[in-house]
Amino acid sequence: MNQHTPPPPIPFIDLTAQRRRLGARIDAAIARVVDQCQFIMGPEVARLETELAQFCGARHALSCASGTDALFLVLLAKGIGPGDAVICPSFTFCATAEVVALVGATPVFADVEAVTFNLDPASMRKAVATAKQRGLKPKAIIPVDLFGLPADHDAIAAIARAEQLFVLDDACQAFGAAYKARRLGTLSDATAVSFFPAKPLGCYGDGGAIFTDNDELAEIIRSLRIHGQGSDKYDNVRIGITGRLDSVQAAVLLEKLTIFTDEIDARQEVARRYANGLADVATVPQVPDGYLSVWAQYTIRVAPDRRDALAKSLKESGIPTAIYYPIPLHRQVAYRHYPVVDGGLPVSDQLAAEVISLPMHPYLDAATQDRIIQAVRHALRG
Repeated sequence: MNQHTPPPPIPFIDLTAQRRRLGARIDAAIARVVDQCQFIMGPEVARLETELAQFCGARHALSCASGTDALFLVLLAKGIGPGDAVICPSFTFCATAEVVALVGATPVFADVEAVTFNLDPASMRKAVATAKQRGLKPKAIIPVDLFGLPADHDAIAAIARAEQLFVLDDACQAFGAAYKARRLGTLSDATAVSFFPAKPLGCYGDGGAIFTDNDELAEIIRSLRIHGQGSDKYDNVRIGITGRLDSVQAAVLLEKLTIFTDEIDARQEVARRYANGLADVATVPQVPDGYLSVWAQYTIRVAPDRRDALAKSLKESGIPTAIYYPIPLHRQVAYRHYPVVDGGLPVSDQLAAEVISLPMHPYLDAATQDRIIQAVRHALRG
């Protein structure tokens, strides 16, 4: 290569590498759906739900149209609405709080832990008190397993029991992760996941699922996702939505699920290489004992005055980065009028100024990753 030729750009998430491995099988699976012409609630959907439930150990897996719909359907099924408060972390994607507002309830923002980026149980407890002070009735908590790492579910569950709160786990970034030898999907009253293409298990469009061991809740969600139907689609017994997963996406996910465990293992190796190469120049993510992350993102922390320069330097080297999330929810226009835990959210504000995510996927080979690591080290030490 000519010394003046720039190195080839590195993809942030390399879906094409996975497609090289699975493409023919996925194409055949899609072709079967097309040939059968059962595009909505076809046999692939029921089969996927069975396999998803078996994968994580939940009694029910209910597929739906997106991770946002998964969250929304659970709140609808629980009848949460005006006058109710739902505790949410502020350092997360907007969908976590968006669904609360959509059902007419009030999100109350709590802070996160600096090490895990996940909901701080102490702040959660304060948020419940803040909600009561505002005249709201605390009804639920939505912890988020951010970037693929489980939240502290035992601590969250203990507070939820004491306060009689329903726990809806936002595992949209973390399907396949585990907490104390249990996969997400079995740790909360209900769990929502996303199959957006960039997620660790992603389809070829939007998709999601809900996991629960509650038979009654599962039955209500099955109705709600198809317009609130009863005995058939012309016997609607409640107000619902069009929240189904289509058969093509189910077929794609069935094929991807066959290699998912292997990909999770590969992500551990990628994360290990990053930690070994960057721990002395940046704050690298930590996984507590007994936790398994699926590394939806690999997010480091750097000094706020170094972050833009790092991103610029890496971009010039053909290395993409992303910032999740530059503005915490409590500071965004659509959400800044909602209550914030007394004392504010200093950790969320700090993380928003420091985090930057590097390329992460199961097919990131050592040579390419070494190039990324060296570029980060050069930029931060230069």
